[in-house]
Amino acid sequence: MDDSAARDYDVLARIVRTRRTNLVVDRERPVGGEVVDELCELATWAPNHKRTWPWRFAHLTGDARARLGAVCADVMATRGEDEARVTKTRGKFLRAPSVLVVGSVPGDSPLRTAENRDTVSAAVQNLLLAATARGLASYWSSCPKGAESVVADLCGFPADTAVVAIVYLGHPASTANDVPRPPAEVRHITD
Repeated sequence: MDDSAARDYDVLARIVRTRRTNLVVDRERPVGGEVVDELCELATWAPNHKRTWPWRFAHLTGDARARLGAVCADVMATRGEDEARVTKTRGKFLRAPSVLVVGSVPGDSPLRTAENRDTVSAAVQNLLLAATARGLASYWSSCPKGAESVVADLCGFPADTAVVAIVYLGHPASTANDVPRPPAEVRHITD
């Protein structure tokens, strides 16, 4: 490996190893739309079998975050979820100044739909790493059970879009804890 490649690897390794799920953010300091656009553009460099470009992004700020909480909470209430969880959901998207909903459009077959979701998951990882490189805190959350269609509709996504991630973004107010990882178990097979 030449010196340039070694430096690039070291930078990437540092970003990967320092990325932490962190929801302790400055709620008053916005993440600019141009920064979110840059993160989403980097997300689209994820591997994409058959070049279906399945990702969809919606950046929610201001009152749109409360609307997201309301539609999710309404679905949860209809499903009979615990009232405390429903109430918590109504306000939870206000914990960060920016919330990014990332969706995956369906494919033309069950296999392509699964591949689309896989590529969107890879895109979300690109986005999280880019956010870390930008000095932002991030948190990957799932869409509440049963709320995908109302969240997709709120975001203006095509019908049947799977909500792969709801990402909280903000400027960190503290350092997230390091979580030890078990060593990778790799089987090297030569014959």
